[in-house]
Amino acid sequence: MLKFLDIIFLWLHLIVTSFNLFGWIWKRTRKLHLIVLAATLFSWLVLGFKYGFGYCFLTDWHWEIKMKLGETNLPNSFIKYFFDKYTFLNLSAELVDLITIVSTVLVILIAVYLNFIRKN
Repeated sequence: MLKFLDIIFLWLHLIVTSFNLFGWIWKRTRKLHLIVLAATLFSWLVLGFKYGFGYCFLTDWHWEIKMKLGETNLPNSFIKYFFDKYTFLNLSAELVDLITIVSTVLVILIAVYLNFIRKN
């Protein structure tokens, strides 16, 4: 059951991350994109006051499962974990965080523009 949950959380992470990056593209998904993006930012910033900046409740739950499966030395970031495990890239945690922050800021600017300025 834990292995199944690990796979579910992997795919859930990939879907949420992809949707945060690209959900603004389709007009029909722009409102949902804002909601998912706001939930992500809430976790990173508001919950981050208690648990540390960039805190992700999905990652927290996922890492609990991975630890029960015996995985150790998990990074703070799912994105860092994904790059380490599934690509040939060995990016530093700082670079992954920078890419994540820059991408998020760009997506926020695009989403605000499309939802509140352009509105079509």
